[in-house]
Amino acid sequence: MVRLKDIAARACRSIMTLSKALRGARDVSPTTRARVKQLAEQMGYVPNSAAQGLVTRTTRLLGVVISSITNPILTRVVHAIEEHAHESGYDLIVAHTANNTEREEVSIRRLLSRRVDGMFLSPVYRIEPEARVYQELRARGTPVVLLGHPAPFCAGFPGVSVDDLIAGYALTKHLLGLGHQRIAFLSGRLVSPWAQERLEGYRRALREAGRPVDPTLIRHADFREPGGFEAMRSLLDAHPAPDAVFVANNLMAVGALECLAAEGMRVPEDIGIVCFDVIPWADLVRPSLTTVVQPTYELGRTAALLLLDRISSPTRAPSLVTLPTELRVRDSSVPRP
Repeated sequence: MVRLKDIAARACRSIMTLSKALRGARDVSPTTRARVKQLAEQMGYVPNSAAQGLVTRTTRLLGVVISSITNPILTRVVHAIEEHAHESGYDLIVAHTANNTEREEVSIRRLLSRRVDGMFLSPVYRIEPEARVYQELRARGTPVVLLGHPAPFCAGFPGVSVDDLIAGYALTKHLLGLGHQRIAFLSGRLVSPWAQERLEGYRRALREAGRPVDPTLIRHADFREPGGFEAMRSLLDAHPAPDAVFVANNLMAVGALECLAAEGMRVPEDIGIVCFDVIPWADLVRPSLTTVVQPTYELGRTAALLLLDRISSPTRAPSLVTLPTELRVRDSSVPRP
């Protein structure tokens, strides 16, 4: 393994000069910096980042804590974060919570033990107004950016999210405009702020149209495909059955579509369906789904900018950024006869 003193011997320079040259210090001439870097590359020298961190008190590492990398929305958000972090000289450590509060706490503590310079957190939402690990993050002054809506237990941190209420309103109003009379809502667990806002958007559009909000047309599931399947089956047992359904997230929409196919229901002839977010394998789904699309890359890019700004200016007041969504009308929602 090539060491710094090996390069110093070849370059006839002191170890301190070489160290400064490799860091790009301005008190070393450009000619010397260029020669040292070229020589280091030729000899195959790899800097010891742990040793550098002892000097700079930074690790150039950022933590990302999300529910699962298999969630297609979070996958694209993390991709954008990684690209921007890479350009800024940072590497990522990704941890999964599986929406479990205990695992979330363990993941955050492991990242703290790795001395990450900052964290992106997709919170595991809970009813409790406080969470010990978030209190510790505040006390430590750890730079944190939330990937999602703030809640009482994670208040005070900057974050980036979308306007879920307006998006839920837009999807419901779209179905009303097509002439649907019984519009069902397949929701996630209401402990999540985004699920609450999408449900409120649905209710607001119905009230504005003079329609009653029928609780028998609202079902709650667990954000995943099996939950969407069972909730859709329960909705089909309603009397009368809904003529359209708004599914609150993409994974539940996959389960809902599987249920409709198993029951011999045709979309959109028998029932209209719209959902939040593009579902996996969207190009293979027939009919194509009407969806509200989140600007996932921009969410990740904005989160990266917020965290890097937080690292460089820790005393700056935290900011919450809300990005707009886009309604894309496709074949799964058509005018009713």
